Amino acid sequence: MAIMNQNNYHDEQTKQNILKMRAVLETLPSFCRTFFRGIEEYTSARTRLAYAYDLRLFFEYLHEKNAVCAKMDIKDFPITLLEKLTRQDIEEYLEYMSLYHKDGKDISNAERGKSRKLAALRSFYNYFYQCEMIKSNPASMVPMPKLHEKEIIRLEPNEVAILLDQVEDGTKLTKKELEYHKKTKVRDVALLTLLLGTGIRVSECVGLDIKDVNFEVCGIKIRRKGGYEAVVYFGDEVETALLDYMEEREHTIPSEGHENALFLSLQNRRITVRAVENLVKKYSSRVTTLKRITPHKLRSTYGTNLYKESGDIYLVADVLGHKDVNTTRKHYAAQQDERRRRAAQYVHLREEPK
Repeated sequence: MAIMNQNNYHDEQTKQNILKMRAVLETLPSFCRTFFRGIEEYTSARTRLAYAYDLRLFFEYLHEKNAVCAKMDIKDFPITLLEKLTRQDIEEYLEYMSLYHKDGKDISNAERGKSRKLAALRSFYNYFYQCEMIKSNPASMVPMPKLHEKEIIRLEPNEVAILLDQVEDGTKLTKKELEYHKKTKVRDVALLTLLLGTGIRVSECVGLDIKDVNFEVCGIKIRRKGGYEAVVYFGDEVETALLDYMEEREHTIPSEGHENALFLSLQNRRITVRAVENLVKKYSSRVTTLKRITPHKLRSTYGTNLYKESGDIYLVADVLGHKDVNTTRKHYAAQQDERRRRAAQYVHLREEPK
C-alpha cells in the first residue's frame, strides 16, 4: 500500500502544499528560501504557499516593469534589490495589482486582495530587516488599504428550512440533476445538515474520517486552522441525518486510499471542497437568487443563530474556532448593535399614563 494512504486528509493536504511550495521556490530568487525556512515554525504550509504565490507576482512585476530587473533572471535577483526599492515602487506594484494580465486572463484585486499581497510583502521585508540582512524597510511605510466592512450574508431561518426540504425532495432540480440526486440525497442531507448545525468550515467537513464521529457523545473531532484538534458537538437533527448516511456509507465500497473518508463522491473518493461548494450552490440557488450562498455563508448562518439564541459572543467564538474573540465580534457587530438598541426599550423611567 502506498504511503499516502496512511495519511489523513489534512496531512495529505500539507504534503501537497509542501510539494507545490518547492516548485514555486524554483522560480523565486535564492534568498527567498531563507525567509521561508525562517517562518516555518509558526506558519502552516498553506500560509507559506500563499505567501510564495504573492511574492512570485511581486518579482514578476519587477521583472516586467523595472528596467534594472528586466536585465536579470528572477532567480538571480540579489537581496540588495529589496533595499533599493522605494515606497513608491511598492505603491505602484499595488496599483498594478488592481488589474493585470496573466496567462491570457485579466485578473483584478480589490482592497482585500491588495491588503493580503501587502501583508505578505511586509512579512518578507520585516524578516530580512530584523535579521539585519537589509538596511531599509520600504514595505513598512506603505499603509494597508482601507477595508470596507462586508455585510454578512446568511440564510434566514425560513430559508434554512426551505433549503433542507429542497435537498430532501429536489423538486426544483432539473431532470439531469435529479438523476444524481437519487444517488446523493442521503449524503447531501447529512452534509448540509452538519454544516448548518455545527458551523464547521468546509475544509474541516471534507477532512472528516468515519472514526471522527462519536454518536455516544454526539460529537465530531475536527482539525482546525492552525492544525490543532477540537471536538464539536451536534444536536438531534444532525444526529439523525448522520445516522441515515452512515447506514448507507457502510454499504459503499470506497476507492483505494479513501477507505477512512466519511463523505464520499460518486466516484467513491473523499469528497472535495470544490464539490461541496458546487452542491451548496446547486441547492441554495433554488432557495434564493438574491444571495450568493457558499459553505462559508452556512457557517455565518450558524454563527448568527447561535449568537441570537445565546447572546454569548465568547461561546460563538469558541464553537466557530476563532482564536481571537474580536474576529467574532467584528463579524456579528450588527447583531450586537441590534441587541443594544432593544435594550433602550427595556427600562422605563416613568409609568406611562393610563
